[in-house]
Amino acid sequence: MLIDSHCHLDKLNLSLYNDSLDTVLNNANANGVSEMLCVSVDLESYPKMLELISPYDHIYASCGQHPLYQDKLADPELLAKLCRDEKVVAVGETGLDAFYAAETLNVQTKSFIDHVDVAVEVNKPLIIHTRDARKQTIEILRNGQAEKVGGVLHCFTETLEMAKQAMDMGFYISISGIATFKNASELRDVVKALPLDRLLVETDAPYLAPVPHRGKENQPAYVRDIAQFIAQLKGVSFEEVAETTTKNFYDLFLLKA
Repeated sequence: MLIDSHCHLDKLNLSLYNDSLDTVLNNANANGVSEMLCVSVDLESYPKMLELISPYDHIYASCGQHPLYQDKLADPELLAKLCRDEKVVAVGETGLDAFYAAETLNVQTKSFIDHVDVAVEVNKPLIIHTRDARKQTIEILRNGQAEKVGGVLHCFTETLEMAKQAMDMGFYISISGIATFKNASELRDVVKALPLDRLLVETDAPYLAPVPHRGKENQPAYVRDIAQFIAQLKGVSFEEVAETTTKNFYDLFLLKA
């Protein structure tokens, strides 16, 4: 059994799947992917996302505002209210992106701080997006006492040192299809060094399809390819990666297996 710990089902092009989310879910199930976490990128589109996934007990939700979606700051009171929903297991995604949007870092920082405060308030873990903002990301997490709730650095592409700093605060590290890319040798070295009991696997679908699916839209079924790649990279069995990352997901999001 596998869990796709981070996907955006509301962003899929469903015309590729007979205009049906059920086709996507059947594909996932056929590849041993039993559950998934559908991640919010802004509060404006969140209601439609929640409506899409609400009929499915095996799809969990997060609620938050992505650092690249900061045209309008999320209202912290509304965010807290939405995050109290039982369907919501995490706050985010949130964080900092100095790679694509360094010009909005001030706004991103205010939003990130608000999300950390809300996560501590509602006692739910954080989903963190971080690109080229290692020091600032760790500082905000520490200052906001994020260790009280923990979380995950998703789609991780940063350094081993940053991963260690995050893990010291109770965070997990999520590996996406980027690790399979030809130019990701440094990331592969980091994945080799990370303990399996701190890893999650994700697709970030519909983005970042792993090898051998490059050029296609990503989907939760492909998390199997990522788990298999990690198993080969770390010299362990696929079954061990699947079992451990699934346990990690449940441990982080306080869910019962």
